[in-house]
Amino acid sequence: MSDWLAHLADPQLEDLGALGLYALVFGIVFAETGTLVGFWLPGSSVLFTAGLLAGRDSSTLSLPVLVVGVTLAAVLGDTVGYWSGRRLGRPWLQRRAGRAAAHLPKAEAFYLKYGWFAVVACRFIPWLRAFTPIIAGTAAMPYAKFFSANVVGALCWGALLVLAGYAADSLPWVRTVAYSIAGVAILASIVVPIVSWVRRRRSARA
Repeated sequence: MSDWLAHLADPQLEDLGALGLYALVFGIVFAETGTLVGFWLPGSSVLFTAGLLAGRDSSTLSLPVLVVGVTLAAVLGDTVGYWSGRRLGRPWLQRRAGRAAAHLPKAEAFYLKYGWFAVVACRFIPWLRAFTPIIAGTAAMPYAKFFSANVVGALCWGALLVLAGYAADSLPWVRTVAYSIAGVAILASIVVPIVSWVRRRRSARA
């Protein structure tokens, strides 16, 4: 099953080589959290697949490098998003978001309701992953509070998905748990945007 999932997520990942895959994975993680350009990038599936590839006996990938690199890229991405929002404000965010601006009100409501937890939970939902760090900045959330949530979120999402992929391929006794963890994260990243789109369509017709 690990071979099937790896090729389903991206059949070309294994052909990139270690350095190419590191660059791709770290770049996707940063772009999804640090810029609005990465709004629809498949971060969750790519992280799990990278872990799968690292777990293979023939792999040249280093699990510690993947885990540390992904965590740093996620923390740095959120940090860039936070300071962009704090320095440039909501008007900049509104202009920069383009068509994705339709998600802004819900993202802001989610942040206002959950605060610190929103910064952690947003990692698992693509449109929240893109907006929440910037919104935290525009709302002038204290940086120390934001940073702690940033690190916890990076570990829970990025590092955990890589480790789940690695365990699913190399440790048979935890394979079921690993696939369950990854399945929930990946499913959420696919289903939530679809449900949101359907609701918007229904609201527009009403």
